Amino acid sequence: MTYDPASANPLAGNPLETRGDMQRALLDLFDPLLPYFSEGNARVRLDAAAAHFDRAAADLEGFARPLWGLAPFAAGGGNFAHWDRYAEGIANGTDPGHPEYWGQVNGRDQRMVELAALGFALVLAPEKLWEPLNGRERDNLASYLLHARKFDYADNNWKFFRVFVDIALDRLGIEHDRSLTKAYLTELDGFYIGGGWYRDGNVRRVDHYIAFAMHFYGLIYARLVEDDHAKRYRERAVAFAQDFRHWFAEDGATLPFGRSLTYRFACAGFWAALAFADIEALPWGEIKGLCLRHLRWWADKPIADRDGVLSIGYGYPNLLMSENYNSAGSPYWAFKAFLPLAVSENHPFWTSSEVPLRRLAEPVVLRHPGMVMMPVKGDVVALSSGQENRQMRFGSEKYAKFAYSARYAFSVESDERAFAGGAFDSMLAFSDDGVHYRVREANEEVRLADNVLFSKWSPWPDVVVETWLVPASPWHVRVHRIATPRPLETAEGGFAIPRRDFETDALTAAEGTAHAIGAEDFSGIRDLGSTVPREGRIQKAPPNTNLIAAKTLVPQLRAKIPSGETILACAVLAARNTSVVTEDWSNPPAMPDMAALDALRAKGLTVSAMQAPGSAP
Repeated sequence: MTYDPASANPLAGNPLETRGDMQRALLDLFDPLLPYFSEGNARVRLDAAAAHFDRAAADLEGFARPLWGLAPFAAGGGNFAHWDRYAEGIANGTDPGHPEYWGQVNGRDQRMVELAALGFALVLAPEKLWEPLNGRERDNLASYLLHARKFDYADNNWKFFRVFVDIALDRLGIEHDRSLTKAYLTELDGFYIGGGWYRDGNVRRVDHYIAFAMHFYGLIYARLVEDDHAKRYRERAVAFAQDFRHWFAEDGATLPFGRSLTYRFACAGFWAALAFADIEALPWGEIKGLCLRHLRWWADKPIADRDGVLSIGYGYPNLLMSENYNSAGSPYWAFKAFLPLAVSENHPFWTSSEVPLRRLAEPVVLRHPGMVMMPVKGDVVALSSGQENRQMRFGSEKYAKFAYSARYAFSVESDERAFAGGAFDSMLAFSDDGVHYRVREANEEVRLADNVLFSKWSPWPDVVVETWLVPASPWHVRVHRIATPRPLETAEGGFAIPRRDFETDALTAAEGTAHAIGAEDFSGIRDLGSTVPREGRIQKAPPNTNLIAAKTLVPQLRAKIPSGETILACAVLAARNTSVVTEDWSNPPAMPDMAALDALRAKGLTVSAMQAPGSAP
């Protein structure tokens, strides 16, 4: 019998249309974890792979992260049969004399992250987690939380984690220093850059953490606490929703961009949190549709191991794309999507009919993250200015490609010494030895004028690249002006599409053009009059580099450029409908006028994410 990886997905076959469907999905996703609870129920160890933190913290992560969904389920009246395990696990995990003790926090520590889930659950379900504990066990838990909050939390969304612990301490009547809470709330406000957008800390980085962390935690706070911060969180969420909805495609897919994509349907956490906080930032039918369509998009993907445990990866198990802070329990931040289970079946989130996504008619400019969202049927494509990314593994791929697609995701490179074999989808790569390569890592300048993005970047200190990205739906145009003191080899890629077995895909490559036709998808790239000839190629990308498809094809243009100034220009197109080869493909956009592009650069505005941290919105 042939094994179907998608059949192991606990969401498979669930219509995910009603509150009951979502309740069943939560339990179906949780149940595969039961065999991995330790004897004392304080730890959940799912495999032998390591993260940068210690094993005890990883085991706590596996234990705590499901609480983001289980606690709302309990608050909404759901019947979960294993609360006794969680109460026992908390008692043992916070007992220094127990063999399953979680370990003491003695500095910045992964345990701080997971204690936020515990604090949240203690607020929503104290009758399940606090009341069953005896006096000594309560004292141990209180001491553990109080000790952990003394240490400095990371200068990003982590500051919310101590706030959540503090809310729990308040609700449980445990005395603590509230000035620490106020200080972190003030510092979190310092990450705000306007229009509903934050940075995730004092770095030039804006990604899904703004939705499933900064706003997610802020909206929970706004439900649990009433103060000026809560008021601001509600107002900012309304503004953010107007932009963030453009990150989602008609079928529920979202834009894969940035780090921590192994959290998967946590990307619906923002829409889920609006329901929890009772904020109609968009009509309820739209919010419901955005949330549930996203969950449904995941239901047929091979995202779980054979036992139903969520894997590290995105569209399939893939350690290559992971971060060094991903343990086997990390994917269970996906349970943030289940926050609507806390609201009753009479809430308008549940009683409203789903409303389809409002498709774009024209490009939409998102100045704060530095993106231009393009109207593409069956997809969402973001032209991206590129962001600060050197702290992350594969930061260039996750933050600095020229374009990102919900349907075609993006690829990470698997060998820094393989210029000849690199995927380079939506990137321009340079090599000075034919072996090693450089791509955009960070920008010296970023400007946005009308709907055109400009960036200036240097793959080496003595090489300067000026790049313009121009929407021309369903195409987009890229123009690069390169100044180099020595000859270089270049490779520029279009979008990656799935590759079939037995070489059954149709591949076409010639001077100045390359395109591939797969089972369902077309991807192509055309030169638009570069000052050097470029040769088309269909790259069979290394396996397991793309986030959605394990084997892919990438159309590329390659050329050797001389010293001095070179202009490279191309148009890129990808579409699900393979008939595009006889329609749009035969009508590429024209090469933009360089003088006009220079004029746009001169009048452009700085992208908010690229402004100096701490500057005024």
